[in-house]
Amino acid sequence: MGAPESTHTIAEFRWSLIHKRELWHTCNTHMEGTQRAHILIPSDLLREIDALVGPRGRSAFLLETARQEVQRRKLLRFLESGKAAWKAEDHPELGGGAEAWVRDLRSQSDKDGEIKSRRKRR
Repeated sequence: MGAPESTHTIAEFRWSLIHKRELWHTCNTHMEGTQRAHILIPSDLLREIDALVGPRGRSAFLLETARQEVQRRKLLRFLESGKAAWKAEDHPELGGGAEAWVRDLRSQSDKDGEIKSRRKRR
């Protein structure tokens, strides 16, 4: 016997996807520690957001966009600060300089490659 044919219509399938997205939104945006914020958005921008993600995807879209922008601004602030990204004492392998470290890595890689090619020839 063959597989039974689907009796679901495209509209039912679409509703199912929308329902799953709403469920994700409910579970992930109403977490503990979440606060509601009332913001004003120009109508033209709201129409563009809705065209991309639909009216039920607004919160998730704005949340994702805000997180990305916060991360970007933190990175820019750090880069403009002139602070070191890491401390030399946390990377003793670079004590002889980055060039020596890279040379050692390449040498080890070459040795590993020779061993593998000898094994293949057997």
